Parts: sequence; structure tokens; C-alpha cells
Amino acid sequence: MSTPKHARSLLTAVVLAACASAAWSQEIVLKVAHFLPPGSTAHAKFITPWCDKVNKESAGKLKCQIYPAMQLGGTPPQLIDQVRDGIADIVWTLPGYSAGRFPAIEVFELPFMTKTAEGASRALWEYVAVNKLGQTEFKDVHPILFHVHDEGHLHLVKGPIKSMADFKGLKLRAPTRQTNKFLAALGATPVGMPVPQVSDALSKGVIDGAMLPWEVVPSVKVHELVKFHSESDPKARAVYTSAFVFAMNKAKYDSLTPELRKVIDANGGAETSAWAGKIWDQSASGARKLAVERGNQFNTIGADELKKWEQAGQTVVDSWVGEVSAKGHDGKALLKSARDLIQKYDQQ
Repeated sequence: MSTPKHARSLLTAVVLAACASAAWSQEIVLKVAHFLPPGSTAHAKFITPWCDKVNKESAGKLKCQIYPAMQLGGTPPQLIDQVRDGIADIVWTLPGYSAGRFPAIEVFELPFMTKTAEGASRALWEYVAVNKLGQTEFKDVHPILFHVHDEGHLHLVKGPIKSMADFKGLKLRAPTRQTNKFLAALGATPVGMPVPQVSDALSKGVIDGAMLPWEVVPSVKVHELVKFHSESDPKARAVYTSAFVFAMNKAKYDSLTPELRKVIDANGGAETSAWAGKIWDQSASGARKLAVERGNQFNTIGADELKKWEQAGQTVVDSWVGEVSAKGHDGKALLKSARDLIQKYDQQ
């Protein structure tokens, strides 16, 4: 005997409701991968609290399994492909580790752009949004947030850097393509490498020092391997910073219920980007204190000397404008967009 039409409709509605309820009640484990150890700021103060908040706001439906220090295999530059391909569900990484692949976001890594990580991170999120980089450079992933780190400084084995002349003959680690170019413009020999390789390179004499923010120094024990720290005038903009992305696999995001996608969305965007940046700002002083306690030596590079560095760095800026313009962007417009947003949000 055939089922009456209204009964079939009712049955369909019940089944769909049951399926939706099952989807909502099922715990979903998100594999979250990054390249630093568990004791790092990124793991302990950013990723773990973020995961805890998402778990709470999803009523326990979203749970993270965090894989620090490349525990899923591969190298730090491969993280962005791991999240694209679904090896990881979420990754925290530097787009700049994939040299030349994300040129438009590199504007934030040019010399003397930013001041605070909090303000610059908010500016970075808006820069990506207004210039539609989510539909171009980051179209293969679902960006949750973007941020930058606290001011980058120079950490040296043999002696301080007080002027541009001191760069000559030094092999210095740089994190990204733009900082490599900047070190070369200053007269050093740049050696590009991800953070996890820095300790080994310092201990073996492969490099004479490294460009790093204070925040990450303790997690890779740089303060134990160098004796000198050259910092820029605190009133000046940062010598450099690096851009980070916290990104999710697109298929994984799309597979979530609307309610769970809302939880992810509520823990991303401009406010959460600024929150991440603030964590890096706040972590800098404690990290620096460890170097002070070891009796390491510090010097500050004054404003007049930094003007010479900025002049040398202008070649890096001009090169970036030309390069991204050749790839179809309006390089001058992107540079103005970044500087205007940094001025808006990062005035400290």
C-alpha cells in the first residue's frame, strides 16, 4: 500500500531532522598542526586557548588534536599544502616560508612597516579582505585569521651591530624572502631558514646571528646561543615583522553544520587577528628578560642610523612593487593600502 503524500513528507522531515541532530551531536576532531614546540607562545598562549574556546562555544562538538613541531611530518614550508590537501584540518604557519607564492601579503614584511603586532594584525586582516586576497592568494584554504609578530631584532654571536658597516661579512638568518633581500641591502649575507633550524645553525657556526622577534627566542634557546642583542629605537617602526596565517582546510570547513561554521567564524576575523597579535606583543618582554638574566649585552640602534637602514631598504620596497605589479597586481596601490591601514590601526 502506498504511503500518503503528506505522510511521506512528514517522514522525510523527521529523517532530515534526525540527521541534522546526529551531525550536531557528533564530536568532530580537528587536526591542528604547527612547527614550534609545545612550550612556545604559539602553542601555549594562542593555539591551545583558541581550541579551548572553540570547544566550549561548540558545546564540545569541536575538539582539537594539536600536532606541534611538525608531528604530522614534512617541513614548515609544507604546512600550507598540508592544510590544502587535508593532511591537517588547521595549520598555523608563515606564508613567507613558501617563497614567492604569496607575494601580495609580503608587503607587511617590508622594512619599517609596523609598530605593534596587535594593531598591525588588525590591519593585515583588513588588507587581505579589502584587496580580496582570499579569492586569489588564499583561494585554496579557508583563512581563519592573520597576524604578525612583535618587533624583529638582531641576535648575534660575536658582537653587536651598531651601524650598517657592521653587517659586512656576517651570515645572518632571515625568515622570509623580503627580509633576505633587506639583509643583503644592509650588507650581510642572508641565510633563509625556518625558526626550528636556527638553534642548530647557531651552534654549528653556520650563521653568525639571526633576525627574530623576542617572543620566539626562548622556544629555540637563541638567548643561550648568542651574547649580543641589537634592538632598534623603540620610537621607530619595526625593522621587520613576519606575516602568519591560521588557516583551515576548505572541505573540512564546508562539511561543518552552519552552527559549527558560526563558531569557527566567531573565533576568526579582525578581532581575533588583533587578539593574536596582542599575545605576541605581551610575550616579548618576558622573553627578553631571560636574555637579561643571562648577562647578555644589549645595544639600541638610534633613529639617525635607522634612517640609513631605511634608505637602503627602499630598494627592497621598490623591488616588491615591481614584482607584484608584474604578476597582475597594482603594487603601488597595495603598498598604499597596507600603509594606510597600518596608520589607521597601528599608531602607537
